[in-house]
Amino acid sequence: MFSGFMVDTWTVATIAAVIAGAVGFFVVMRGSAFPAHAIPNGAFAGAAAANVLGVNELLGLAVCAVGAALGIAALGRRARHDVATALALVVMLAAGTFFLSRSTQYEAQLYALLFGEVLGAGSSQVFAVGGLGVACAVAVAFLYRPLLLSSVVPEMGAARGVRAARMEAAFLGVLALATALTVPVVGALLIFSLMIGPPAAARAVAGRPSAAMALSVALALITVWAAIALSYVTNWPIGFFVGSLAALCYGLGRAASSLARP
Repeated sequence: MFSGFMVDTWTVATIAAVIAGAVGFFVVMRGSAFPAHAIPNGAFAGAAAANVLGVNELLGLAVCAVGAALGIAALGRRARHDVATALALVVMLAAGTFFLSRSTQYEAQLYALLFGEVLGAGSSQVFAVGGLGVACAVAVAFLYRPLLLSSVVPEMGAARGVRAARMEAAFLGVLALATALTVPVVGALLIFSLMIGPPAAARAVAGRPSAAMALSVALALITVWAAIALSYVTNWPIGFFVGSLAALCYGLGRAASSLARP
């Protein structure tokens, strides 16, 4: 389980879990679960296009996810945010279906893109994921304070010069990078489980934002590591375990929060 190709698997999954836990904290704080579901479908279309064109799938994931994020941010300024997100989702699903129909590896690619295939991670993917991970971590660190202000107390953020529209666009860009990292691990359909379950559980338990983010990352790591181990032993899809364990995290977090109340 810890030798040979599995070393790359553990490395890629660990990077993805750290970023998903950190970015997912802001997804929960900002109530952005719908974009966290929609943008991965944009990434799904980009990966399908990359497969058809014969280029690196991670590059396709990143480019199309960022494009979807920018589209949602631009349309959201002139229309309802949920409508803009839904429109982006529809367009990306249509594009993904078209590119998959042009692929010579239709069934295998469809399964890997939708449900993840981290057990097949290679050395080249480790370097690509690592690079995106560093970029995403730097962006989260740079935006942490203004993003926290605009998420928790937007009025105070506005008073301190934090522009809501720009911050929303920046956050969606970071979410797009995190999406490109985590789609290979859990797939486009289940990515939001990793970005919602552990962070929501952490928010229910921890009071301070910094503690909640740290706990979110820890729970995401535990979820992914346990999912890999269970998938390796049972030969069941890793996405099944990620989704189930993420839901369990949330349930336990809510239960702990209820028990702690006087």
